[in-house]
Amino acid sequence: MENRPIPAKKRGSWGKNWLLLFSVPVWLALYLHLSKIADLVVFDLLRMPSASQLAGTLRFFLFEVPKVLMLLVLIVFAVGIIRTYFSPERTRRILEGKSHFVGNIMAASLGIVTPFCSCSAIPLFLGFIEAGIPLGVTFSFLIAAPMINEVAVVLLFGLFGWKTALLYVTTGLVIAITAGWIIGRLKLERFVEPWVYEIKAGTAAAEGGRTPFRERIAAGLAAVKDIVGRVWPFIVGGIAVGAAVHGYVPENFMASIMGKSAWWSVPLSVLIGIPLYSNAAGIIPIVQALLEKGASLGTALAFMMSVIGLSLPETIILKKVLKLPLILIFVGVVGTGIMIVGFLFNFVF
Repeated sequence: MENRPIPAKKRGSWGKNWLLLFSVPVWLALYLHLSKIADLVVFDLLRMPSASQLAGTLRFFLFEVPKVLMLLVLIVFAVGIIRTYFSPERTRRILEGKSHFVGNIMAASLGIVTPFCSCSAIPLFLGFIEAGIPLGVTFSFLIAAPMINEVAVVLLFGLFGWKTALLYVTTGLVIAITAGWIIGRLKLERFVEPWVYEIKAGTAAAEGGRTPFRERIAAGLAAVKDIVGRVWPFIVGGIAVGAAVHGYVPENFMASIMGKSAWWSVPLSVLIGIPLYSNAAGIIPIVQALLEKGASLGTALAFMMSVIGLSLPETIILKKVLKLPLILIFVGVVGTGIMIVGFLFNFVF
């Protein structure tokens, strides 16, 4: 029987798959030895004294940067594959017909795995309204999607451990579900710009056939290239600031401003965080350093949530489809939820 050559396209696909399989043990071995590598560079190669503030700062930086970037590549790749199963149109169809509390829960849960950024806020909002999805359900999605994203979860897991990451996801979901439910009960549809209801979006083409898994892998790799390519400067910058705080900022100073004893620290951190322009990649490493210097968990968590969940650029973009009263109610309800979380965790921990 004649041996037929394997088509070039298939050979390339198999080659990529083998490369991915081979990279997993390499990734794991390198990740498990990052601490030793950082020690080797700082204390053996550079011969810096262990008690030096500069040595502590440099070791923090050399250990955290590769650790966070490696975790980010792994999780973004996995989430990129998952997202191929949840296009905006499919997400819209899942939420259609859902109302009240069940719809809020589903919308907030979908917000974690579906693609969302400030640039897609308007088309998603328009699509949801046109499909008849209740306003409160839509807001649960819009709150959860930017706040509970893979970058935030990866950074929290890498810097604080799985318990803090789980805590963040849980409280973020509670805020998204509750805030969306409250906005829905207030019947605020009159504060949506009239032209939004007049739009009749064209019916999306049916999704034909199943997507081959090699295309889903390609989507995961594309997500790594896009997301990691955009956020790595923020990660490096955030960890650099965090390393400086870790090495040089006195613990008593930080504890006096963001500690449990200062009752006003939680609302102040939320007020500071709302207009602050940053993202998870830039803010979470700084929060880690603040916690190590005496900031309380609730205050730091409230600050982080307000920065990520109430981004000023996203609020400005939503102003194109929402009237000012609804924008203010949205910020007020979410901000209040974040403060409650901050006070609660300051009390418990």
